[in-house]
Amino acid sequence: MNINHYTYRVTWSQEDGEHVGLCAEFHSLSWLAPTPEKALAGIRRVVSEVVADMQAAGEPIPDPLSEKKYSGRFMVRVPSLVHRALATEAAEQHISINRLVSAKLAA
Repeated sequence: MNINHYTYRVTWSQEDGEHVGLCAEFHSLSWLAPTPEKALAGIRRVVSEVVADMQAAGEPIPDPLSEKKYSGRFMVRVPSLVHRALATEAAEQHISINRLVSAKLAA
């Protein structure tokens, strides 16, 4: 498993007064540090250690999001009034509801 393929993010934590490094595939892990660079290095090190421990224990390791294939389709349930409003808006714009919702999600 290549830990470089995981999705990392560094953000500021006002509560902690430090930068926090995160990994989307391991949502329970984080690393606090005074600089963004140290936060990223810290979370990468923690992920590496956790992956090694999981491999040693024979546990399944999460696939990196970057390596997953996405079809572009997913189902969303909304209240009927929201569905009606979206359908009306799409009709008024002379576009499909799929195109309208896709544009709204991308915004």
